[in-house]
Amino acid sequence: GADTLRFTLATGTTLGQDQRFQMEKIDGVRNFSNKIWNAARFVLMNLEDYPKGEEELDLSTLSLADRYILSRLQRLTAEGEGMIKRYDLGGFANQLYDVIWNEYCDWYIEMAKPALRLEGAARQTTQTVLVIVLRQLMALLHPYMPFITEEIWQALPHRGETLMLAAWPLPDAQLVNEKAEAEMGLIMNLTRAIRNIRAEAGVDPGRKVEAIFLAAADQRKILAENSLYLQTLAGLSKMDVQDSDAAKPGKAMTAVVEGVEIYLPLAGMVDLELELKRLQKEQVTLEEERNRLTGKLANEQFVAKAPPAVVEKERKKLAALETDYAKVCARLAELAE
Repeated sequence: GADTLRFTLATGTTLGQDQRFQMEKIDGVRNFSNKIWNAARFVLMNLEDYPKGEEELDLSTLSLADRYILSRLQRLTAEGEGMIKRYDLGGFANQLYDVIWNEYCDWYIEMAKPALRLEGAARQTTQTVLVIVLRQLMALLHPYMPFITEEIWQALPHRGETLMLAAWPLPDAQLVNEKAEAEMGLIMNLTRAIRNIRAEAGVDPGRKVEAIFLAAADQRKILAENSLYLQTLAGLSKMDVQDSDAAKPGKAMTAVVEGVEIYLPLAGMVDLELELKRLQKEQVTLEEERNRLTGKLANEQFVAKAPPAVVEKERKKLAALETDYAKVCARLAELAE
């Protein structure tokens, strides 16, 4: 419909350049519209006992997932304000697409489901965050897709007669939370790694598996406090979190994420030759990235001209990469024995 066409044209716009119209892009945005509609239906289906009147968000009861999505929403709102002032409508449209599809729909809604099955404060807090975030996302998306956003906004608890006349959202600095974003980033990356291992091993998606994590103290704390997310999203029957110096499990499929070692002892389901090939492939990828960063930091012009913060960030990336590379090499040596 009209919303799909408008958003397609907006996302294909780059400042100072013409665009080529392609029907494939229309199909992609139609899927995006369906994604938004299904997310809204899910939220509305879980608001039967939602309290009427003034919404109250108790920051002390927020889960990691709540803090994460609220922080990402504030960043999106702040960035959007600047991009619109610069007339970068295409850039902001693409950011909206990414946050709505990848972060709100694919991650936050899935993480919210266990809390919605509970009663009391946890359920009510999750309901409130789902509503606040979806309502604000609809307001930000409204200039691009006015019809679907108005329909959803009207169905949600709201103040005012129409979204078209509602005030433009403003970011709330107190909800920006770098720590929550970093911690949730770790949970997401671990989940992706486990899903990749399961897929490569040919493990049935519905089958629960055990996972063992070897991690430093600060990371063990994050994993222990948020084990439900990993168990739910990665399909784990049990997870055992141990010190990074603990004895490594026997032959199992593995991955290294941000220094955390993952072991899936899939007895009877692991093809050791396949695991060796996978680790060798990961070793090559890490080596290529390590060489790229080493070359970049060896470039005197880059070190001299780039902001110190950027140089330091690249050095930290290289240090983390060296750690992951060493662990993959060690694991290859173990499996080759």
